[in-house]
Amino acid sequence: MSSSPELSDPEKGVEPVKAESKSDRRHSFTGRKSSVAASIVAADLLDERYATTQRGLKSRHAQMIALGGTIGTGLFVGSGSVLAKGGPAFILAAYCINTVLVYCVVTALIEVATYLPIHGGTMSYYGYRYVSRSTGFALGYLYWYALGILVPYEITAAGLVINYWPNDVHIAVWMTIMSVVIIALNYMPVKYYGETEFWFAGTKVILMIGLLLLSFILFWGGGPSRDRLGFRYWRDPGAANPYIKTGDAGYTISFFSTLVSSVFPFTFAPELLVVTGGEMESPRRNLPVAGKRYFYRLIIFYIFGVLAIGVTCPSNDSRLTDGGAGAGSSAFVVAIADAGISTLPSIVNAVILISAWSSGNSFLYISSRALYSLAVQGSAPRIFKTCNKWGVPWVAVTASSLFCGLTYLNVASSGATVFNWLVNLTNTAGMTSWVVCMIVYLRFRKAMGAQGVERPYRSWVQPYGAYIAMVAFTLLCLINGFTVFFPGRFSASNFLTAYIGIPIFLGLYFGHRLVFWKDKWAWDPEEVDLQTGLQEIINAERPAKKRKGLGKICLIVE
Repeated sequence: MSSSPELSDPEKGVEPVKAESKSDRRHSFTGRKSSVAASIVAADLLDERYATTQRGLKSRHAQMIALGGTIGTGLFVGSGSVLAKGGPAFILAAYCINTVLVYCVVTALIEVATYLPIHGGTMSYYGYRYVSRSTGFALGYLYWYALGILVPYEITAAGLVINYWPNDVHIAVWMTIMSVVIIALNYMPVKYYGETEFWFAGTKVILMIGLLLLSFILFWGGGPSRDRLGFRYWRDPGAANPYIKTGDAGYTISFFSTLVSSVFPFTFAPELLVVTGGEMESPRRNLPVAGKRYFYRLIIFYIFGVLAIGVTCPSNDSRLTDGGAGAGSSAFVVAIADAGISTLPSIVNAVILISAWSSGNSFLYISSRALYSLAVQGSAPRIFKTCNKWGVPWVAVTASSLFCGLTYLNVASSGATVFNWLVNLTNTAGMTSWVVCMIVYLRFRKAMGAQGVERPYRSWVQPYGAYIAMVAFTLLCLINGFTVFFPGRFSASNFLTAYIGIPIFLGLYFGHRLVFWKDKWAWDPEEVDLQTGLQEIINAERPAKKRKGLGKICLIVE
């Protein structure tokens, strides 16, 4: 068994050491038990014909990207329709359950990413390295197509938000402008992406804190009408709503449907942390910090957020389901309008616009890095791991940007139907990803134990959290579209869009297995490569800098 490398305290930083050469890395790798897994990693990761991404994301970028990733259009707007379906008690319970499950996912992902946050390190890469080539292949293409489709989805949402304000400009013009800006930002050095997301996230945080404070004031009767709301809407129209059927059966259906619908705002935010680890300064110090604080952010912004809309907005308000574009269907805006505050809806709408734009920017970033990671692991043409002098994988960015063309399907009503089908394909992608990620984590943990290597970050909820999350999201995947099976509600399109993501993933996996049928189903724990690229990670660590001036202010929100 290999011995544990000497690691420094991540809070104190690591002294710079001599950079490891390609021959040194090959020697440290091939000195262990020879394996197929070893030769594959050596061949792909150590190919020096291509430049790599650069570590341009600072600690404040990483923290605010993680913080902003928990606040999106799903919370601002999508929560309104979920409130209308389940009522304030069910949406609160659903968000509490999903917060615990997602925290289990986040801590597992951070454990994996903290050990080896290499350039091109995504969960698909770790699946390829710690489980099998087929796992990395299937998970990587799931990320690429799901995140790629979500880019035009967010651009379309932003265009509809703009139409909240009266204007004569065709929506296609706004779509074009936003697409160009998002693509341009992703062609720039990653530090500009980090800086942009830093300010976008800051804006969303300020608005969310303001909305929570406003909800607290309205709860106690501090609005213009001095009407104390309290838990009025928990009594009338009620704490929970039946769905499809009446009685206990209706409430049971409503709860599980609300639980499934509440997963969407959480999806792919944990993976964003993993992807940024490959382009982050001192990732072994910054990734665990971001992961540890993630749970508190989910509680503050998600659980308190849905509690706020549950006490300030009645779940039977028709505006939640037919309020029109942008902020019109936001439960926060409905509550503000009912309180008689006339100026805030436009402000909220502006921040929703920023949120949609920010999400599109992040989704294109992750989608391009997913394709770059596939090329690094040898599962996509090598040209996609070509980087320019700024460390931007510009070929992968170009390929992923082509998804933006799907935006124009929404210009025509018939095209919009097709586009909605494509977006619905991603509904199960997030949960499928998390199930596979838990398998990757458990195999990683087993390999570390078998080879006697110390994990630089350990979470108190693991490994039990991984098992809980894996079982829970497997069940949620299976019941994702269960409402279509009730009499009179079945449609082929709804059934396919609810479940087609699962056979797509399985088709990618088993299709790859047919081609590489000689591969093992999973690498043996003793032969998993835990060394290649490790020295570069240790070299990348730097001591934490003392905060001064604005840095201390940033520490408050971090």
